[in-house]
Amino acid sequence: MNKRILSVFVCCALYYSAQAQDAKGGISADMMQQIKQSYQGTSTDKAIRNAISNNDIRKLALNQDNMKGMDTHFSVKVNSKGITDQKSSGRCWLFTGLNVMRAKAIDKYHLGSFEFSQTYPFFFDQLEKANLFLQGVIDTSDKPMNDKMVEWLFRNPLSDGGTFTGVADIVSKYGLVPKDVMPETNSSENTARMANLIALKLREQGLQLRDMASKKAKPAAIENAQVEMLRTIYGMRVLNLGVPPTEFTWTQYNVKGEPVETATYTPLSFLKKYGDEKLIDNYVMLMNDPSREYYKCYEIDYDRHRYDGKNWTYVNLPIEDIKEMAIASLKDSTMMYYSCDVGKFLNSDRGLLDVKNYDYDSLMGTTFGMDKKQRIQSFASSSSHAMTLMAVDLDKNGKPTKWMVENSWGAGAGYQGHLIMTDEWFNEYTFRLVVETKYVTPKALEVLKQKPIRLPAWDPMFAGEE
Repeated sequence: MNKRILSVFVCCALYYSAQAQDAKGGISADMMQQIKQSYQGTSTDKAIRNAISNNDIRKLALNQDNMKGMDTHFSVKVNSKGITDQKSSGRCWLFTGLNVMRAKAIDKYHLGSFEFSQTYPFFFDQLEKANLFLQGVIDTSDKPMNDKMVEWLFRNPLSDGGTFTGVADIVSKYGLVPKDVMPETNSSENTARMANLIALKLREQGLQLRDMASKKAKPAAIENAQVEMLRTIYGMRVLNLGVPPTEFTWTQYNVKGEPVETATYTPLSFLKKYGDEKLIDNYVMLMNDPSREYYKCYEIDYDRHRYDGKNWTYVNLPIEDIKEMAIASLKDSTMMYYSCDVGKFLNSDRGLLDVKNYDYDSLMGTTFGMDKKQRIQSFASSSSHAMTLMAVDLDKNGKPTKWMVENSWGAGAGYQGHLIMTDEWFNEYTFRLVVETKYVTPKALEVLKQKPIRLPAWDPMFAGEE
């Protein structure tokens, strides 16, 4: 290293060192003395410290005043049969959407135990998401790698997560099959390794497409390369999940286990008979986000599971407006797709979501005072999990006191596979509800006529539910 370069290096080091030493904002010795006074080392302090150091904080914060018997009666409840289990996967959105249709099929045809295959739509969901990524890379190939959209694409080439948008996109195009026609596999129940490998391959393919575009390859050549890439992804999906059926014979059984009808179906004809063909046009996504203006429509870029799908439109409403539509749907025996921040104040042993479950304030000697708007703005809370809203308990004035959802964590989780939430918790941590248009109020339908405000794909409120 020559002397000139060395002297420049030393000067720069001294400059940045001086900057760090002179800059205000660091913790000084005087500040540290004041900070340390927060812990006095009293016998109470020591006892709490010893307890916390050796135990789960949630167990210590468990509010014993809230451990009285849990009321499991609901004045309005939609009947359901059997609890599904997504296992170690992020497919809650898919299980929830299928469970909404399953409840209708069971009621209409008086079925016994019945499930739609979750593996079948999941197969095509991941293939369509792969194409969404590859086409997105092609569309942005003229932008630098540090462009915000390009960066988002390569950070999120594939995921298990999604919303009702995905249910509508995939099921309306590919149809449905019964679970025994395309059952679960180890990779569908434990998706991480499969997803990581496919995402790794997609990133590699994305770079190849960008390289072709930079070398002015013809559109036809890029399209041929894209098809070949999707052939590879399809093959990986088959190895992990099996070959999706194009036609099958299935026997319908009644509630007594007696055969009723045997017929041959395609996935689309099975959807027509047992599912809902109007998933795209007959449902409205309601949202409660107090950090944004109410009575406005919002569209999120890339909030779809197919490139040729439709970005979903959300109607942002006060929570009381959403409750009105939820109650109307439940009174008409119709379950709904529902999503929330499920990890907040969840007592998983009891299956209870209640803001009074845990007293963290008393344990930690401070308060946690942010409201819902502030939690959203500071990234402390967002929609994380989808479930099927199936019950509400109304008081004598018709006001809700508690709600219940059918979960997809297995029959042994929570309260017999369900979660019960207080109305107060519902207010604080509910984010999305998908309602059939016939239950949507005229005021909300008017909002739908607005030109949606388009938000970027990386908006934190609109990450997929898992």
